[in-house]
Amino acid sequence: MDKALAAQLTTLVDQISTVIVGKRPQIEDCVACMLAGGHLLIEDVPGVGKTTLAHALAVSLGLRFSRTQFTADLMPSDLIGVSVYERSKESFVFHPGPVFAQVLLADEINRAGPKTQSALLEAMEEHQVTVEGETRALPEPFFVIATQNPSDQLGTYPLPESQLDRFLMCITLGYPDQLSERALLAGQDRREAIHGLRAVMTPPELVVAQKAVQQVHASEALLDYLQALIAATRSGRWFAEGLSPRAGIAVLRAARARALLGRRDYVAPDDVQYVLPQTIAHRLVPAAGAGRGRVEQVRAMVAAVALP
Repeated sequence: MDKALAAQLTTLVDQISTVIVGKRPQIEDCVACMLAGGHLLIEDVPGVGKTTLAHALAVSLGLRFSRTQFTADLMPSDLIGVSVYERSKESFVFHPGPVFAQVLLADEINRAGPKTQSALLEAMEEHQVTVEGETRALPEPFFVIATQNPSDQLGTYPLPESQLDRFLMCITLGYPDQLSERALLAGQDRREAIHGLRAVMTPPELVVAQKAVQQVHASEALLDYLQALIAATRSGRWFAEGLSPRAGIAVLRAARARALLGRRDYVAPDDVQYVLPQTIAHRLVPAAGAGRGRVEQVRAMVAAVALP
């Protein structure tokens, strides 16, 4: 592995850890998700640092950042933009919306209605939007980092399965430990700390890192193990429905990114096991009578599938 790239990635995680205190594993998950070219869903209660994390990631990667607060009355045009007639030009001029950024923070994504979710789905899947019959490409690289409140909170809509499937990873930050919370209480405002961050990588360097992820080797035995895990999700024992081939590819991409963060040029079974809860739990529903949550069910399945 290139030593300069390894040093950059370590510096990137270290810098974000100065803002999001005590959450290094979650920060590494976020960086791995972006290295793999995927979108990220952060599900948690308000006030634990979801928005701050997204902003810190964008600044540290030198990417243009845009934030949209999703609400029940948010319209697709509020997100993707609208054409307005300008008399001086005697023509309609397109005014791009916040989606035309390299990192779009969709804050409280599950508070928006189905039409807006559909517009976002096209952007996530195709890296383009359609406005008044015209297709417009989004900037590259393009990432969506969405935050989601627990579905039992007032004013939330469950995200459709098709949209959940477009998120490479879903993570939870959780409350800080006692020492980290004391540091937060005694230190400066975390949002103010973002202004002191510098770009550790440039967008072209991020593209190079993403290409390096694709070159991480996955052996035949590793692919056999991944296929065994995918088959287990489809057996009916653990989940109501199994993983799709697209989801299996997503797991491999995330595992390769995890290996790169670990300064290795090959994927180990530990990489697959580590990323599995973050990459598949939000895509699956536990089988009837399982008695466990999604993440716990994934871990129980992993424990039951033998290594090749």
